[in-house]
Amino acid sequence: MRVDLLKLAADLAARNERFALVKVVRREPPSSAHVGDTALVTAAGDVHGWVGGGCTRSTLLREALRAIADGEPRLLSLSPDPAQEHRPGLVALPMTCKSGGTVDLYVEPVLPVPYLVLFGTSAVIRMLTRIGGAIGYRVVVVDPEAEPAAFPEAERVLPAIARGDVPRASLVLVATLGERDVEAIEAASALEPAYLGAIASRKRFAQLREALLARGVARDVLDCVAAPAGLDIGAKTPEEVALSVMAQVVQQRRRPARAPDMLEGAPAASEQPEEGREAIDPVCGMTVATAGAQHKAEIGGRRYYFCCGGCRTRFLADPARYLATAAGAGAAAS
Repeated sequence: MRVDLLKLAADLAARNERFALVKVVRREPPSSAHVGDTALVTAAGDVHGWVGGGCTRSTLLREALRAIADGEPRLLSLSPDPAQEHRPGLVALPMTCKSGGTVDLYVEPVLPVPYLVLFGTSAVIRMLTRIGGAIGYRVVVVDPEAEPAAFPEAERVLPAIARGDVPRASLVLVATLGERDVEAIEAASALEPAYLGAIASRKRFAQLREALLARGVARDVLDCVAAPAGLDIGAKTPEEVALSVMAQVVQQRRRPARAPDMLEGAPAASEQPEEGREAIDPVCGMTVATAGAQHKAEIGGRRYYFCCGGCRTRFLADPARYLATAAGAGAAAS
């Protein structure tokens, strides 16, 4: 792999940012790609490196963004006749480059190591620290009375925490057992967590909720708090409670991300943000990721996206023809 891509990957990983690595693992001439060619795709749709021509780029961008969203690697084959590709585990896609050839791409998402932020020093927190560390989470314990020696599995032990101390969308648990509950949940909600759980009874959390609303914590934030945290497995001991809570954390983390919205049924392209959406090339019918798309045009206040410069040129030469074809296909489908 190119040294500049290695450095970029290390920098993104250090900043806890998602990205995907795309590598050519097989090719048949006359494709311009070669085995070992590598690209890096960021979550914002920026493509660094090279795995083939411009027509290959749109496909790798779309599939890389999908991999970043769902966390699943995939093996792609771009060929002139994808219907003939029957290898197990392969996603067969059309090769739109006029030069032809076949390129197989392996797309591997690289996701941040999850942070588990624990408020309190209770027996449940101590057990969560051990479980979280054992399964690879970066554990941070927060409590003004916490002693680092009591939490050897924790990456950090802090007396207090502020936004910026841990990445946004961390997984956060509060188990202070009546000590500084309100302050802990208020601080935890400010971290914008992907999951926020409070180890407290429903009655106790209802009281905490009123106090937190009075302190200005948003109602919709409190509506998302899991209280009591954990799956209902009949847990009684601190170890069992920690197990039930960790199971819920894993369930939340592994829940599939929402797939990027398709153009159909979405607002006009000129009104929707480019990041995280897809559109249909009106010339060839390919799905194109709008984030980072290089080839686009605007007609009648609506933006259209293309897999390559050739499709864009043909569209601009006679847009009415392609728009009529697209409209006819839509009417037939309905």
